[in-house]
Amino acid sequence: MGEVVGMLNDIVWSNALIVLCLGTGLYFSLRTKFLQVRHIKEMFRLLFDGESSESGVSSFQALSMSLAGRVGTGNIAGVATAIAFGGPGAMFWMWLVAFLGASTGFVEATLAQIYKEKHLGQFRGGPAFYIERGLGMKWFGVLFAIVSVISAGLLLPGVQANSVAEGIKNAFNLDTWITGIGVVLIFAAIVFGGVKRIAKFTEYIVPFMAIGYILIALVIIIVDIKQLPGVISLVFKSAFNMEAGFGAVFGLAIQWGVKRGIYSNEAGQGTAPHIAAAANVSHPVKQGLVQSFSVYVDTLLVCSATGFMLLITGKYNVHNPSFGTNGATEFLYNGVQSLSAGPGYTQSAMDSVFPGFGSYFVAIALFFFAFTTILAYYYIAETNISYLTRKFESPVFNYVLKIIMMLVIMYGSVNQAKLAWDIGDIGVGLMAWFNIVAIILLQKPALAALKDYEKQRKAGKNPMFNPEDIGVTNAHIWNTIHKNKEL
Repeated sequence: MGEVVGMLNDIVWSNALIVLCLGTGLYFSLRTKFLQVRHIKEMFRLLFDGESSESGVSSFQALSMSLAGRVGTGNIAGVATAIAFGGPGAMFWMWLVAFLGASTGFVEATLAQIYKEKHLGQFRGGPAFYIERGLGMKWFGVLFAIVSVISAGLLLPGVQANSVAEGIKNAFNLDTWITGIGVVLIFAAIVFGGVKRIAKFTEYIVPFMAIGYILIALVIIIVDIKQLPGVISLVFKSAFNMEAGFGAVFGLAIQWGVKRGIYSNEAGQGTAPHIAAAANVSHPVKQGLVQSFSVYVDTLLVCSATGFMLLITGKYNVHNPSFGTNGATEFLYNGVQSLSAGPGYTQSAMDSVFPGFGSYFVAIALFFFAFTTILAYYYIAETNISYLTRKFESPVFNYVLKIIMMLVIMYGSVNQAKLAWDIGDIGVGLMAWFNIVAIILLQKPALAALKDYEKQRKAGKNPMFNPEDIGVTNAHIWNTIHKNKEL
């Protein structure tokens, strides 16, 4: 099975997808005049804009739910894997993906807001919705929804559960099946409480876990602060093939950096728009900017924290792609022994500074990071099931999803790490392919909404969205909202 999964992974994650992701990010950065730089102050201001309602969540709750999806095992295990197979230079390409991807994240989140709908009393939206309403291609929307349910409901949760179980086993020597049962029970307790309970849980847990992790990483960096300039230099030299020791993985640095960058920050992947659509805001661009900011938080802060910890402490390996030929050694750099690429690297790095504490802390951080991501995946899968079953006013399909995901979490906990990652990569890649094509075709409404927002802000107004002002049709929810505000 591993060979088949690996072959599919190579097809989905061809160089064409890497070029498409980077190219789309650059294109939207240029089209929006680098809004990710121009509107940083506005992003901060909007974090606490908007209030939750019966139909939607607040901007901050949507941000927390979005970060729950973005800040996951990829920030710990994923960064370690990128460095292991792409060398230190992979970090630079992760940064570049985040910077350019912030504009992609803005476009897809804004589109999700423009074309959102209401189902069973809740705002729902995402690529399937804006593909159908904006492009008028229902078959394409149905295809994306099916792929999303399979990816978020079946493929991706196993990766998160696997990293949780592996991290806890390394720290507490607890069998993976025991951890799996624990995760399943907590998952059930939250998701059976509905979207509001997920929003409340992530609103409190996500900021706490991200800030705590970054603070611990800062302590480790400060302890060896003298090495920081050399580490930064190593990252840039390796990224541009100027470090002889890592020349063999130069091409892999780009591939792994982009792959893990997209997997972590999700820009363009099509997952975050589902959550962006749930926000109760007065203008779609507001949530677009907030979601753009979340890309920065994920990669430039949390992923960088992990990367710098590994590189400063030297607790990482870099695999030699030529191993087994011409007498080549297995590693270009060997800083840890008997550990596969993953959370073990980060645990080893923390233990080197905080003996007896690092492994436990990373295991706990992994639990919160990965568990909240599983919750985000559930919401994404549920949203696409809502899209596919809009004509049926029945929650039975959501109950079936809950049960299936509980089984997937259990399976992922005891599965092999490499197979879990490869399966997850296929899901991410498929969603990215479909979504990026869709937002390139449907970019005009998002760009027009940005102009409208900037015009209203320049006039000193609190921007209100009327789809007719920018020539957008099929935005039925916004037409209703606008009419109600006129009464």
